[in-house]
Amino acid sequence: LAFEKGMHVLVIMTDITNYAEALREVSAAKKEVPGRRGFPGYLYTNLATIYERAGRQLGKKGSITLIPILTMPEDDKTHPIPDLTGYITEGQIILSRELYRKGIHPPVDVLPSLSRLKDKGIGEGKTREDHSGTMNQLFAAYSTGKDNKELMSILGEAALTPTDLLYAKFADEFEKRYVNQGYEENRSIQETLDLGWELLSILPKSELKRIKPEYIEKYWPKKEL
Repeated sequence: LAFEKGMHVLVIMTDITNYAEALREVSAAKKEVPGRRGFPGYLYTNLATIYERAGRQLGKKGSITLIPILTMPEDDKTHPIPDLTGYITEGQIILSRELYRKGIHPPVDVLPSLSRLKDKGIGEGKTREDHSGTMNQLFAAYSTGKDNKELMSILGEAALTPTDLLYAKFADEFEKRYVNQGYEENRSIQETLDLGWELLSILPKSELKRIKPEYIEKYWPKKEL
């Protein structure tokens, strides 16, 4: 379909954990020398041969995008299966039980999720000039907000400065409005970037240290009087 018919093909593979567990059992039955946690030493090579089927061929219009889905045993991302999968693939989206219980869909855990190719597909002429700075600022602000919420639960609200409290509020709003899209919303990149600016306006302008001043001037939401 991809290389003969020129189509863009999406392949979803589930569940890689079951596949790797079966590989471990077969390896044990063959009495092979086990590697980390009893998995065979060639687990990396085996998974790489599966994942690296994705991509494009020179001179062909089609492409293959692969999304392997796996359940992390005991939610441990250092376990060999998620560890090797994250290492081989070009990025990972980690789903959070905590966000799922809060009713946030999709429950994407932003901080440990990553993309190794994001910088190649964003910016002027691709998405928007402010994309990179806005993304970094949102990420940093959410991380600070989560830390402040943790402090608040231990030390109480009185121990936080007014700016710390704004960061905590930002983290809540970020989850409720930015991450949470439900199953019906079809939000464009432009709308997402505008929403990002709306959320960043919760913080004082002086806190936006990762965005160029000219972009702050251009995209900072003009509050109606």
